[in-house]
Amino acid sequence: MNFWDFLGSRHQQLLADAGQHASAVFQCMVVATLLGVLIGVLTYRSDWAGNVATLSTSAILTIPSLAMIGLLIPVVGLGVPPTVTALTLYGLLPIVRNSIVGLRGVDPALVDAAKGIGMSRAARLLRVELPLAWPPILTGIRVSTQMLMGIAAIAAYASGPGLGNEIFRGIASLGSKNALNQVLAGTLGIIVLALLFDAAYVLLGRLTIPRGIRV
Repeated sequence: MNFWDFLGSRHQQLLADAGQHASAVFQCMVVATLLGVLIGVLTYRSDWAGNVATLSTSAILTIPSLAMIGLLIPVVGLGVPPTVTALTLYGLLPIVRNSIVGLRGVDPALVDAAKGIGMSRAARLLRVELPLAWPPILTGIRVSTQMLMGIAAIAAYASGPGLGNEIFRGIASLGSKNALNQVLAGTLGIIVLALLFDAAYVLLGRLTIPRGIRV
């Protein structure tokens, strides 16, 4: 069976796996974004705290993904929980780092002006600093998403959802007539999803970043 015939015969399963893959990455990115920006907000004013936050999230990223999921299985079990936990942790570094860089890069004169007209610290953060720091934060989100697209394939090791199941089934049946087709279908599916997510982020940037501060 050639590759196109394989896609035609398995399109429903492939679409279901692709939907699960995209959903897992999207949900983990939402959580990672909220946590990453929060960590950035809490640490950007202090060089020491910012360095600790960056080093801690960097250390997480050095743990091999198979090892991470293997360590999580005894704690949270098989399936979705280890996948979500691992992906969320892996997605933190670019968002934390870019949040800190973006917030530190805001012109102090603008913050002082906001303070001068009576804005509270929270108002300055929400209405001045975070909007101006949004471009680098969005870049961090894009980088994290691209990383998680590939890492999410390892979730199949823990019976997790997504296109990694096609890849692992193909590897497990090497030598069979459809082994290569399964690996190729899973891999190409992940690439297509990554491109679609990135296109969505480009559109989001155009809608949310004023032309004057686009880079």
